[in-house]
Amino acid sequence: MSAADRTAPQLPHLPPEVIAIDSHCHLHDRAYDEDRAQVLQRAEAAGVRVLIEIGASDGVEGNQRALRLTEQHPGVFATVGIHPHDAKEATPAVLSSLEALASHPRVVAIGETGLDYHYNHSPREQQQDLLRYFVHLARRAALPLTVHLREADDDALMILRSEQAQEVGGVIHCFTGDWATARQLLDLGFFLSFSGVVTFKNAEALREVARKVPRDRFLLETDSPYLAPVPRRGRRNEPAFVLYTAACVAEVRKESLEEVVQQATENTTRCFPRIRLPETKPALKAPDAPRGNGIAKSD
Repeated sequence: MSAADRTAPQLPHLPPEVIAIDSHCHLHDRAYDEDRAQVLQRAEAAGVRVLIEIGASDGVEGNQRALRLTEQHPGVFATVGIHPHDAKEATPAVLSSLEALASHPRVVAIGETGLDYHYNHSPREQQQDLLRYFVHLARRAALPLTVHLREADDDALMILRSEQAQEVGGVIHCFTGDWATARQLLDLGFFLSFSGVVTFKNAEALREVARKVPRDRFLLETDSPYLAPVPRRGRRNEPAFVLYTAACVAEVRKESLEEVVQQATENTTRCFPRIRLPETKPALKAPDAPRGNGIAKSD
């Protein structure tokens, strides 16, 4: 265990009857190849007993790796899709393969899809076309959407409205916009998910959104291995750390940690109806915290 890990504040404690959900993580990422089993054990011991594993990375291969995780761990569910960064790789063969994967019984959503105009790794027009395609796929598969938005709010809102995405619903993951944007997305029926970004010093406007959002419309996530919350900022993130984010949201909303976690769990099961919660049981002893591993960028 590194010196930084020894001095970091302990994870907030949940009573064993409270189940937390990390609504967005990437545990099939290579960053976990050395200690994936221990990461899952730490999540379980912390009370984070349901994880939504995002398949949209590394093309179709990432989706397949995500589904393998769901088959090995009963508390892990998956989404399938193509990240907007990779929209240029969305060939007809790839899309056909994804449509078949969407029928897997452990798949709970389509995504992450969306628009990312910060990096523009794929042409904007291709990102927009792919978002439209995935809205239609979600409708056919009777699944909600997991949506990634970065510096593209106006175009995303236009597409979601024109494609009647409110009919399928879903979540705007790692929401970082202002209240005006939040209200428009809420009006479309989407949930907003808060990541470790809400704990950052310069995120006061986002904390204001967390304070104002209706109690039945927010989720919690890590986006692991990215965006570790304070006090782990700048290190590799992991699902157990969603409790730091929950504690921040609880403080902002002037609610208890248990209230916020229970509400977020209820909201997540409504957003993703295919999720099944495990039975409650006594908390486990957590393995030692991980050594430093500097992964701080967003996906």
